[in-house]
Amino acid sequence: MLSRLKTITAGMLLAGTMLAQAGPAQAETTMKVVMHSDVKIVDPIWTTAYIVRNHGYMIYDTLFSMDEKGEIKPQMVDTYTESPDKLTYKFTLRDGLLWHDGKPVTSEDCIASIKRWSAKDPVGQKLMTFVDAITADDAKSFTVKLKSPTGLLIFGLGKPSSNVPFMMPKRVAETDPNTQISEFIGSGPFVLKQDEWKPGDKIVYTKFKDYKPRAEPASGLAGGKVAKIDRIEWLAVTDQQQAVNALLAGEIDMIEQPAFDLIPLLKDDSNIKLWNYNPLGLQYTMRFNHTQPPFDNPKVRQAVTYALNQKDFLEATVGNPEYYQVCKAMFVCGSPLASERAWTGCSSRTSRNRRNC
Repeated sequence: MLSRLKTITAGMLLAGTMLAQAGPAQAETTMKVVMHSDVKIVDPIWTTAYIVRNHGYMIYDTLFSMDEKGEIKPQMVDTYTESPDKLTYKFTLRDGLLWHDGKPVTSEDCIASIKRWSAKDPVGQKLMTFVDAITADDAKSFTVKLKSPTGLLIFGLGKPSSNVPFMMPKRVAETDPNTQISEFIGSGPFVLKQDEWKPGDKIVYTKFKDYKPRAEPASGLAGGKVAKIDRIEWLAVTDQQQAVNALLAGEIDMIEQPAFDLIPLLKDDSNIKLWNYNPLGLQYTMRFNHTQPPFDNPKVRQAVTYALNQKDFLEATVGNPEYYQVCKAMFVCGSPLASERAWTGCSSRTSRNRRNC
């Protein structure tokens, strides 16, 4: 999965969040981007669509975030404590957190946001089976009491992908989880220009000048989110050739996910930088309907798994082996939980040293 950006904007982006690490101030800038999809829904709790998740990272913030090492780090949270029995967690928010309407972020806002997120997200639903109570201690602190210890609390609050537990004002977060929100106020580094949002055309974000980033350097989705772009426009361009032509002509600044067969055109232009912001890539998944014959039989599912060849599918969908990797791990190869032993019967030594033993 690759991103493309003109060299004139190189260094201005962090992953897919349109953020950069701290650095010298820059002149007012506008960045035009073609994302992988058009934005038609702007409630990141109501849907798991990746484009809506990406939109969420533009205008909302999270209590915790995952860094480039896959570790969960505090984001809106300043400090937190864990009781010796691992049943009571106390969280204190950072100073200076503001909503886009200028009002301070409170613990009540966060509690309401956690409850709305957990009603929709599978990790959140499971987490809440361990939760006894979530209570506000004061305007900036709240306590989570568990029925029994679980590692899901901090991980869940910092999970990086859909549904992400984005924080919203209490009045917004109290919207029924099965109803889309109608007010789009966040506390993140960018503000949604709702008056300029035109589905099928573009969605516009402007820098939130009162956003207070963390002091640490940016790392993955954690650390200091320092916005260095004053205005960002996500343009809805469905034709990949048209998007690439626009990038080559300097009419746009970035394509999030260009078609594989058009990448050679971009490589040939010295003004274009190809940037892999997700080294782990994406994993194709085939899911059997195990409630219906013949796939209600585990032996049939196992036979199909042996019969299908990953490389055939990857050749058909990607084509260039430079951009794909055969991986027999249940979890993505290269990730902390990756293992091929259950699939290949390799020894632990072999599975550590070879991807496809």
